[in-house]
Amino acid sequence: MSNKAISEARRQIEICNACRYCEGYCAVFPALTRQAAFADGDITQLANLCHNCRGCYYACQYTEPHEFALNLPKLLAEVRQESWQDNAWPQGVARRFHRSGVAIAIVVIICFALLFATARWIGSAGGDGFYAILSHNMMVAIFVPAFLVPLLSIWISLRRFWKSIGGQPLGPKAGIAALSDAARMKNLSGGHGEGCNFEDEDRFTRQRSISHQLTMWGFLLCFAATASGTILHYVFAMPAPYELVSLPKILGISGGLMLSLGTAKLAWLKPKGDKALGDPRVWGGEMAFILLLFTVSTSGLALYGAGATAWMPTLLALHLGSVLSFFLLMPYSKMAHGFYRLAALIRDAQIK
Repeated sequence: MSNKAISEARRQIEICNACRYCEGYCAVFPALTRQAAFADGDITQLANLCHNCRGCYYACQYTEPHEFALNLPKLLAEVRQESWQDNAWPQGVARRFHRSGVAIAIVVIICFALLFATARWIGSAGGDGFYAILSHNMMVAIFVPAFLVPLLSIWISLRRFWKSIGGQPLGPKAGIAALSDAARMKNLSGGHGEGCNFEDEDRFTRQRSISHQLTMWGFLLCFAATASGTILHYVFAMPAPYELVSLPKILGISGGLMLSLGTAKLAWLKPKGDKALGDPRVWGGEMAFILLLFTVSTSGLALYGAGATAWMPTLLALHLGSVLSFFLLMPYSKMAHGFYRLAALIRDAQIK
């Protein structure tokens, strides 16, 4: 990790700790007031508590042109991003994705979609619906390793991160507190409960919080739809396709709609934020993550609507290609951000 970024973040955090004007803004400021000195791991943890809402910057009296020249959101964004990159496994992939994420995501989606499209000519073992294009066994053989290997990568990364921030053995109390904060997006509500001013320094809004909520809960519902379909297939011998009024489709459609709306809103909000208050080096990687989730959800919804038409094979290839791309790029995308933030919240709850 850059010693320059850590040193400058330490300088600014110590000034904030002396001022304490922003103590009620989010989890960062109560956490830093509990310490008088900050090791590198402390700064890394604080950086991963930050949501980059910029409220503290707009409220600060020590930003430029003051000689202190504070810009804590930018410094914490840089430290946070470097913590993801340095702890990622393998490390080099993360750095490339953060620099050129949109281009990488588009190329990978197209390549996998073309690969799946060839299934129409290679043939299938037979079946109904999607399985007439690609057999169930083939889907399992492709997607189980594509899901488990990235999880292994994230687990290795989180172990490194947990060690670097001085994490203690996990307990239920800290875990429940962290999950509660994450589920409510508590730290995106602002100290006053009116949201953050990510887009405009003079206007507080909950748009960013709502967009994150739609994205997070939409993703979880889509995952629950896949899990319920797996249980129906293997436990109750009820293979797909499923009726519209079935648990997999109810969860999948509602989750897909939420995920599409949430990611579309995030893509709309992202350019409105001042790039000087974040880490502009990784803007492409952050937008790529939004693109991946949006493509997964919208292509899945399109499949529901066009599953019985001639468009089904093409849409299936696009959907499977985007899902496979999302899985394989997950450890290096902003998906890691969610795991790291949860770990930082757990560590914060341990210290309280």
